Amino acid sequence: MTTKETTPVEAGAVSVPYGHVIGNEKWRGSQIAQGLQGKIKLILEDGLGLVDFHLSNRSCILYISEADLVAGNGFKRRLVRFRNASSLHGIVIVEKTQISDQYFPAVQKFIVLELGMTLLPVANQGEASQFIIQLVHEQSKDHTSNPFLHKKCSQLVEASILRTVQQIPGVGKTKALLLLQQFVCAGGK
Repeated sequence: MTTKETTPVEAGAVSVPYGHVIGNEKWRGSQIAQGLQGKIKLILEDGLGLVDFHLSNRSCILYISEADLVAGNGFKRRLVRFRNASSLHGIVIVEKTQISDQYFPAVQKFIVLELGMTLLPVANQGEASQFIIQLVHEQSKDHTSNPFLHKKCSQLVEASILRTVQQIPGVGKTKALLLLQQFVCAGGK
């Protein structure tokens, strides 16, 4: 399996078997890598580009550390480049600590409302590794037997729900429909 692509954030650039995670080589020896060892199969490789970890169902993780938040807006350019260049589902994990807590509301608004990406705050890399393990185990399960994971999108886009989402500042009808499609219709996939 080779992941040395010229544009590693393109869809289909990395094929990950269930129960595995392909991580960026920069995470070798980190608390995240140590937390994953023995629980799932972690393969570290160079050339993943903007992505920190590839999961098996066309999902990937971009990790924003406390240092990234405090250092400035460099992480924002990385997230925008990822969103513009990739059709993968990006999950952004952000370290929310006492030091970075003051930056979190602005980061949350940027990631969720402006980019439409999934955000998960964690306290440290150990907590992030637990989340990655949980995601990998969840992806490995057979979801065809669970009727609650197969919601009908047409039922969920009712006028009252659409109006409720439009009450969020800066969200009009178009963005509300996109948000509902992203988080409600894709939620069981």
